[in-house]
Amino acid sequence: MDCRSCLSGLDHCHGTLVVHENGDPECTAPCADIDEARHRLLVTCAELDGGCRCAVEVGAGEPAGVS
Repeated sequence: MDCRSCLSGLDHCHGTLVVHENGDPECTAPCADIDEARHRLLVTCAELDGGCRCAVEVGAGEPAGVS
């Protein structure tokens, strides 16, 4: 299966852009430019299955996974 954006020569990324609680974006693929316009998939870290290292557990006051 060929990527239409690749075939068209459009600047894009095949990864998913994850926007963290503090607003910082992170791409799931090696990506030189994390602009939202280059990413077809965008999620917040709260939407990640299993959570995110930056998400704060309600009432705990510490990032998830910190003991």
